Amino acid sequence: MTENPTPAAVIGVGYLGKFHAEKYAASPKANLVAVVDADEKRAREIGARLGVPALTDYHELFGKVRCASVAVPTRFHFQVARDCIEAGIDVLVEKPLTADIVEARELVRAAKAKAVILQVGHLERFNPAIRRLENVIREPKFVECHRLAPFVERGTDVDVVLDLMIHDIDVIASLVRSPLERVEAVGVPVLTDKPDIANARIKFTNGCIANVTSSRVSIKRERKIRFFQPDAYISIDYDQHRAQIYHKPAPGAGWLDIRAENIEIKEGDALADEIDSFLDCVQTRALPLVGGTEGLRALEIASIISSQL
Repeated sequence: MTENPTPAAVIGVGYLGKFHAEKYAASPKANLVAVVDADEKRAREIGARLGVPALTDYHELFGKVRCASVAVPTRFHFQVARDCIEAGIDVLVEKPLTADIVEARELVRAAKAKAVILQVGHLERFNPAIRRLENVIREPKFVECHRLAPFVERGTDVDVVLDLMIHDIDVIASLVRSPLERVEAVGVPVLTDKPDIANARIKFTNGCIANVTSSRVSIKRERKIRFFQPDAYISIDYDQHRAQIYHKPAPGAGWLDIRAENIEIKEGDALADEIDSFLDCVQTRALPLVGGTEGLRALEIASIISSQL
């Protein structure tokens, strides 16, 4: 353990929150002070497994921790994160930042006013494939993305855009680096009362177009993203930990001179890396890789798409 591990907690230890708690417990940079969940049985189960106190009221953390992950259902993100921020606690809020744009803007404002770290849990930004190729992807003109998954009840309190597509919206916006110009979208409810499959065509002011499809009612799982840019075609398969780059031939060369490069991506632990980065920001006061501003940007685009479904 480091000399001064950061006192931390996890608020909400359901499916995602329990993984957060495990990462904090395993990190030499953190001292997991407690886990919190409105379901006392679940809180006690996770607390006992990790050897830490279990609470049902997150207000009991105030004055005892320096940072916390907020992994409660999306509709509670704003209230819990805002209360923590007002108490001076740095927060890592699971995606989406909130379910409402107005609330998201208020969280970003509050974090700045209190000089508190606000990080948003867009996990794909810590995916080894994205980290490996983010410097290769330059000025893409067209992006095609498929994120398909079999149905699970988890996450169905929001539509598929806020549940799944927002991951890719954040990645694409971070790599295209251009304001939004126009969105066209369609979605269909299949197993819930909210759209479970959706497609969006996103145009940025620099001319780049992204065609993004997300489904939580697919037979098999698929997570692929492809970038087309003037000098190369880049294909990333998240699940297979594999990427291909096809480099444009030099001027005067023929198409047979296309250079193909296969890249094996080492399987990493994106959540551990995300929490490690958050703890570093808490200690150094550096800006997070995915801060409130980036989380708000992804939510704004996602909300425009959702409004058309």
